[in-house]
Amino acid sequence: MQVLLGYARTGMVTVSALLFLLCCATEAHNISSILGKSPEFATFNHYLTVTHLASEINMRQTITVCAVDNHGMSDLIDKGLSVYTIKNVLALHVLLDYFDSKKLHQITNGSALAATMYQATGSAPGAAGFVNITDLKGGKVGFGAGGNDGELAATFVKSVEEVPYNISVIQISMVLPSEEAEAPTAAPSEQKLTDIMSAHGCKVFADTLLASDAQKTYEDNLEGGLTVFCPIDDAFKKFLPKYKNLTADGKMSLLLYQAIPVYESLIMLKSNNGMTNTLATDGAKKYDFTVQNDGEEVTLKTTIVTARITGTILDKQPLAIFTIDKVLLPKELFKAIAPAPAPAPAAEADAPSTEKKNKSPLAQDSPAESPSEDPADQKAEDDKNGSVRYNGGRFAALVLSSFLAMLVL
Repeated sequence: MQVLLGYARTGMVTVSALLFLLCCATEAHNISSILGKSPEFATFNHYLTVTHLASEINMRQTITVCAVDNHGMSDLIDKGLSVYTIKNVLALHVLLDYFDSKKLHQITNGSALAATMYQATGSAPGAAGFVNITDLKGGKVGFGAGGNDGELAATFVKSVEEVPYNISVIQISMVLPSEEAEAPTAAPSEQKLTDIMSAHGCKVFADTLLASDAQKTYEDNLEGGLTVFCPIDDAFKKFLPKYKNLTADGKMSLLLYQAIPVYESLIMLKSNNGMTNTLATDGAKKYDFTVQNDGEEVTLKTTIVTARITGTILDKQPLAIFTIDKVLLPKELFKAIAPAPAPAPAAEADAPSTEKKNKSPLAQDSPAESPSEDPADQKAEDDKNGSVRYNGGRFAALVLSSFLAMLVL
């Protein structure tokens, strides 16, 4: 018996340890902290933060950052490029694959073409969003922007930090020259929001927004960060009769409910599932919804409707615009449809019911009340960005780990 108990305790300790290690292993990396250890990358680190690339890097796994020292970055800064153009250039230095020092010197067939975060933006023409990595003679490794006539302008200098198959930070000798990445890029705030939406299948929503005071609220949030979930034309056309029946305040809240007051790329939305506030959130008026993903599909759930993100119109800090297949309906303005009651069982043919047939009219005619709150609704608390998410996975794992350890003791 004691032997069996010993095995049980050993098993529980093992499970507890594994759960603890799992929690630790899922801890996200922080590119700013990694580069912050080396003053020689201060400028590169600064511009990753300014362009908001740092937060996108931190959301990804299996990634390689090709850092350039302060001297190499000065050549880029001297060109007088806008911060939006600098973001494209630096995005070209973030490879969407893991390359540590060993792998760089063992590339299959001596050469590889790696996709970058610049390619992921969808604005890189042709092969401009790829980086050519070639193992050269004498132990050197060359790097060159795709579509640059095969020129390998930079070389591998050293490894800065390696977390196998998660993130690798390496130093290359200079900024990769790329005419495409260095092309002038207009700031999203310099473009008219409604024009962008109108040109990409959301004209009905854009026209409705343009005719409302809600447009100003959208514009006021552009610089600080804004994510718009734009219902496609067919969806908003079908909704227009209901929209016209709303009060003036209701129309305003409905339009504000289609956006959140922070920039969220598609990658961020996939990574940060949970409750989020909206532009319509105002104290006791929660006006929130839940972001949830299933693989590559991202859905937005209210207690009334579930909308699916169907496309990306624009994803460039500080503005993201996504198309959705349904209008987001807040519970503050609409009531959920109560489930139909189950049919009453048929009376036995040979056993007539003795129950009285004259029931109360109230019991017969009163419809089921619509739920006023979503059972799964979480209390959203305001933070400085007005957007709050909660993920209890790590906490649950830690609690389970502690519980098993207590059992052993």
